[in-house]
Amino acid sequence: MEEDTDFRIRFSSLCFITDHVGFHGTIKSSPSDFVVIEIDEQGQLVNQITEEPIDKISKVLPEPNNFAKKTKLDLQNLSFEEGSNQEVNTLVGFSNDDPNHQTVSEKEDIIDDGISKCEEEKVDVLGSLLDKKTNELLSRFACDIKEKWDSKTELIGPSPEFLLGTFLDKNQRAILHSAVRQKFPFLITIGKNSEIVVKPNLEYKELCHLVSEEEAFNFFKYLDAKKENSKFTFKPDTNKDHRKAVHHFVNKKFGNLVETKSFPETYCNAGNPSIVITVRFREKAHKHRKRSLLECQERKVIYTAFTLRKENLEMFEAVGFLAIKLGVIPSDFSYAGLKDKKAITYQAMVVRKVTPERLKNIEKEIEKKRMNMFNIRSVDDSLRLGQLKGNHFDIVIRNLKNQVNDSAKLRERILEAIENVKNKGFVNYYGPQRFGMGRKVHTDQIGLALLKSEMVKAVKLFLTPEDMDDPVNRAKKYFLQTEDAKGTLSLMPEFKVRERALLESLHRFGMTEEGCVQAWFSFPHSMRIFYVHAYSSKIWNEAASYRLTTYGPRVVEGDLVCLDEGGDDEHVPGSKVHLVTEEEELANTYEIHQVVLPVLGYNIQYPKNKVGRWYQETLSRDGLQTCRFKVPTLKLNVPGCYRKILKQPRNVSHQLIEEHDIDVKAEGSHINEAISSLLISFDLDASCYATVCLREIMKHDF
Repeated sequence: MEEDTDFRIRFSSLCFITDHVGFHGTIKSSPSDFVVIEIDEQGQLVNQITEEPIDKISKVLPEPNNFAKKTKLDLQNLSFEEGSNQEVNTLVGFSNDDPNHQTVSEKEDIIDDGISKCEEEKVDVLGSLLDKKTNELLSRFACDIKEKWDSKTELIGPSPEFLLGTFLDKNQRAILHSAVRQKFPFLITIGKNSEIVVKPNLEYKELCHLVSEEEAFNFFKYLDAKKENSKFTFKPDTNKDHRKAVHHFVNKKFGNLVETKSFPETYCNAGNPSIVITVRFREKAHKHRKRSLLECQERKVIYTAFTLRKENLEMFEAVGFLAIKLGVIPSDFSYAGLKDKKAITYQAMVVRKVTPERLKNIEKEIEKKRMNMFNIRSVDDSLRLGQLKGNHFDIVIRNLKNQVNDSAKLRERILEAIENVKNKGFVNYYGPQRFGMGRKVHTDQIGLALLKSEMVKAVKLFLTPEDMDDPVNRAKKYFLQTEDAKGTLSLMPEFKVRERALLESLHRFGMTEEGCVQAWFSFPHSMRIFYVHAYSSKIWNEAASYRLTTYGPRVVEGDLVCLDEGGDDEHVPGSKVHLVTEEEELANTYEIHQVVLPVLGYNIQYPKNKVGRWYQETLSRDGLQTCRFKVPTLKLNVPGCYRKILKQPRNVSHQLIEEHDIDVKAEGSHINEAISSLLISFDLDASCYATVCLREIMKHDF
């Protein structure tokens, strides 16, 4: 694979909007030199202490069970300092010595009592409610599906379906739904008005990749029976990785209905412990879904908000560590935006199913990971991405010096640069951290492969090594040479959890297109969509440079402009976008700061000028001329939006730090002016990058 250009070279090809000379300097010499503080929707800095008591309502609400769904922690790139060898399970408060636990032999009695005695009745129901021909056609449909699966033949096109008929009586429909699923657990039934449609149960097929067909058959019969206080137990299993996969599948697909737990099972003829996975219905999950308003209020999910301060820590690692300590999964955390790693950052977060008191109890533990929490309080809902006004930055730039061959006074260059960007703004590029810091592969390349449904290629790109001799890159190199997922797992360090999750899936499903699709599902949706967004961001950066190079700062016919003057949205919605006419160009109706460019997606329009043609040519170059920006196999939909070409920093202030005891004159620098550092502070709208703003100020790529 050919080596890609370094990200610095990529960014040096992007243009500037201002014309000052700039200066050189070093940012992020230490995390304390780069402080990021989120600004909430009310315009308040989130690091400000609120007056609200910490345990405002935690004494009223019961503490929920928080030791569920640990499996998904594997999706974060974090080091498991604690608990890395624990069996992954999700049964709340169900210990190995639970007197209600049944053994494998007892499981047979449970299944028999809950299902088998009723089976003949269910079959008779089908015979009494369906005519003979419909019954035969249903059986033939079921056999056809089963034969295709048994022969490993893929179902081409839309999922096949069979119309059972129209049944006006609601109770009759309910009986038929249950009867069909009991007789054919590998089928599902769907109600459409008064009709019942039968389709293949793809979750059944997926489970058959993990367990025997007999187990899958009985498991789905157990699920449909919904017998109160009943349990289902899979066959004994000594493979920990395989048990983790079964736990993950059951909880991912049916976690709102059932919970799982692993128990040791000792056989008298062996004495070696084996492990069985037991499934049971969650409390009240078997009951009717409709609840009274009072019941809904009683079961209301707990949301606790807090401000997180972290230092030199990747956000996903921070969330993963918090999830472990609280016994929840990373997706139980919500936040308004991602934050830098090499920095001190403050951001608002909300965690589900955790009371303020519980959160308060882990404050001391998380300090070891350079994290702190405050402003802990109960709220009504989670956060969503983009739910912020922007970010405030306090940045120290060190090792200041003039540009090469610039003989002007350094102080004047600095003041000129700050004032210029303060008034004119900067090109609103996506920052280099959007694309990763790898030299060979960037996240946008993976996103392009996913958009083209090249799943195997995307996996290989993700596992492409850098030119470094360390355990991670040696493992990646071994995989590209051999495609041996199991062998690569033995080489991949434990802390590379995302890579290991992908490899475990490849080991189970194989290095085929379908296997790689399953492997990508080992990542959460937010991570899968991140790669596609990275590609869209790269194209937007290139489009912005082309637009400014082609037309400069004037607004021309065919440009897209934002009509909402007061808006500072992260992305501009289509309803606020207007196509510039020839008359408006001649009348200079609009200014450059109103111009927007589309971020790729299926619901955007392109400029009607050279820039629009550039978009089409670029998509054709990348093989996306017919792309609908949807990847159904990965459940990815990208509607697209619009982003302003220029942005301006707000509330800009600065201070020059002078070191009078410095007497060493650096080449090309007026160090005798005694200026050693620049402290600069400013606010940016959401989705704007401080490094991009600094690039415009300094005329220097980092």
